[in-house]
Amino acid sequence: MANLIALDVGTKRIGVASASTAIRIAIPFTTISVDGEEISVIRKLVKDESVETIVVGYPRNQAGEATDQTGYAEAFAARLQDVAPVRFQDESLTSVMAEERLKASGKPYDKGDIDSYAAAIILQDYLEQNYES
Repeated sequence: MANLIALDVGTKRIGVASASTAIRIAIPFTTISVDGEEISVIRKLVKDESVETIVVGYPRNQAGEATDQTGYAEAFAARLQDVAPVRFQDESLTSVMAEERLKASGKPYDKGDIDSYAAAIILQDYLEQNYES
């Protein structure tokens, strides 16, 4: 069994989701502000939650090509290499899917909720591709 977190990395906020390989269900966890302290916050989260792997959303455009945001996510992930092993997972349309699901719930939500829900979709995809049932 391993604990994992996923990060939906943005320039203002980072959506965070968590899961255990024992249960294999990703849940939105929190949102971290990008304010210069984000690596320290993630380091503490990894320690407090006994995280073994960090999954970072890998942005691409509709044609599957790298974008400016792809480079940003890669550079951010490189800063986490000494925190825990980092893996990438395609994040195509996860924010759109997250917002659609939140709208369907009928409950109020904000941009941070979209980010953490998108991270949960990224992590669920990672779990389904890497851990058999």
